[in-house]
Amino acid sequence: MELTPVGVHDGEEIERGITEFAHRPNGGLIVVGPTSSMTRYRDLVVDLAARYRLPAVYSGSAYRSTNALMSYGADAIEQYRRAASYVDRILKGERPADLPVQAPTKYRLVINLKSAKELGLTVPPTLLATADEMIE
Repeated sequence: MELTPVGVHDGEEIERGITEFAHRPNGGLIVVGPTSSMTRYRDLVVDLAARYRLPAVYSGSAYRSTNALMSYGADAIEQYRRAASYVDRILKGERPADLPVQAPTKYRLVINLKSAKELGLTVPPTLLATADEMIE
């Protein structure tokens, strides 16, 4: 597997990068974020991936409402709950600098079966079994 980063400064740069991937055999996308550019161009990225029939995995739940094939990222609700416990500890007198940095502990995998079908992909049963949500 070869990873090739693509700049996301503007729509034209994104379109050039994804078009280049489309002309390579067995290509796909891993879209990481969230960044302001990826939020701004989210629909463009998803539309280009669909147009060129590129399987793509997106980070986070922001892509759940699109035609994205899959999204995998930290569970936002769980992060908010954990943040609330930190606020509680601070309001009870703990110093923020004394609180440990915590990494997410719960992640969500969402698979869009309709998009998989449109791409001509069969999602393995073992992957379906691990999904937190499937969109049909």
